[in-house]
Amino acid sequence: MSYGRTGVVLMVLVAAAGLTASAAGQNDEKSSWLDEWDLHGFYELRAGYRTRNDPYEKDMSIMETRLQLDAMSYTDWADFRFKGDILGDLVMEEADFDLREANIFMRPTGFMDVKIGRQILTWGTGDLIFINDLFPKDWQAFLIGRDTEYLKAPSDAGKVSFFHDLANVDFVYTPQFDSDRYITGERLSYWNPNMQSLAGRNAIVRADRPDRWFRDDEFAARLYKNINNYEYAIYGYWGYWKSPGGQTLGSAPRATFPDLNVYGASVRGAVGKGIGNVEFGYYESADDMSGTNPLVNNSELRFLVGYSQEIGRDLTAGVQYYVEHMLDYGNYLDSLPAGMAGRDRDRNLVTFRLTKLMLNQTLTLSMFTYWSPTDKDAYIRPNVNYKVTDDMAVELGANVFFGDHPNTFFGQFENNSNIYTAIRYTF
Repeated sequence: MSYGRTGVVLMVLVAAAGLTASAAGQNDEKSSWLDEWDLHGFYELRAGYRTRNDPYEKDMSIMETRLQLDAMSYTDWADFRFKGDILGDLVMEEADFDLREANIFMRPTGFMDVKIGRQILTWGTGDLIFINDLFPKDWQAFLIGRDTEYLKAPSDAGKVSFFHDLANVDFVYTPQFDSDRYITGERLSYWNPNMQSLAGRNAIVRADRPDRWFRDDEFAARLYKNINNYEYAIYGYWGYWKSPGGQTLGSAPRATFPDLNVYGASVRGAVGKGIGNVEFGYYESADDMSGTNPLVNNSELRFLVGYSQEIGRDLTAGVQYYVEHMLDYGNYLDSLPAGMAGRDRDRNLVTFRLTKLMLNQTLTLSMFTYWSPTDKDAYIRPNVNYKVTDDMAVELGANVFFGDHPNTFFGQFENNSNIYTAIRYTF
């Protein structure tokens, strides 16, 4: 995120907070919303190293200190929240500030909520698989060993929710496109299709990101309702591919974010002794409707079915089956440049999660596995988290990649396999 956008978000919220405080002060001069802030946060040390030699990246996969401050204030008029991380990053050799949240929440009527500013947004039914959740993700944080909460990147958006007996509706408007924090080569090596080889710091991805306010914008909507303990939802998204989905021509090609519209639906509810879910999405690649442009992603159909259940005392298991089906596949193959390896029409993915709580639920053992029978690659995420005291926790985990081919999604990250540890003090 650019500091310019962060500044705009903060200025808008400070102005709104000042107006709210002024109005509240007219009712009670002795009280001030500034006296009502609740402050929480944590301090964390996190370190990790690669388990394989990677000629394009440092041996350290992660080495950072992080201080998060989370401040909240509640008034009769609105709720305010600011959450930010001060970060010292030895891998990138820099200090940084990541504004996670800065928003104002209001309920002008009993059937309407409004939240404006930087916020974390999520919907859909998948477990670490996202079909209709087209809000930004931080894939670099996820793969190098940061806490799973950092997979969700913030959005600078306005969200309006309406509640009714017939159904509930969410509308989200993002005035300037928020992309994923995608793989660039600075921290993780990747498959470079132009070079037809693995690359990293020797070939940093440069991108042309749509960045015009109120022109390069995004709009998302969800209509949902609970019926007999089942949640049914339909979704719509109009914007851009969240990670680069195309590139420009020329001797120095740049990654691009083509237009994307997504239409989908989901259902989730009790199935036997557990919870089941089904989700579907149609990805309309609006800049290449016929699939004849090799520089732009083809349209796709995406499907997900999942099930989770407690299979023992404090032992939970979950499984998912996910499919990406490329449309206009014949046109895609015909348009490929000579010598360039193409994708399969279908990418199938199976995930399995196992979570065990022990020692009065102070020790959490978990394993999340992705396995693609079509790509013949896999990604395993073992993790152990022990709560030493109410305020302190220690963690040990790994990101392990396997693949028969370097150009598949998980296979390209094989040299990025890493093991990490962390200690966190919460206040």
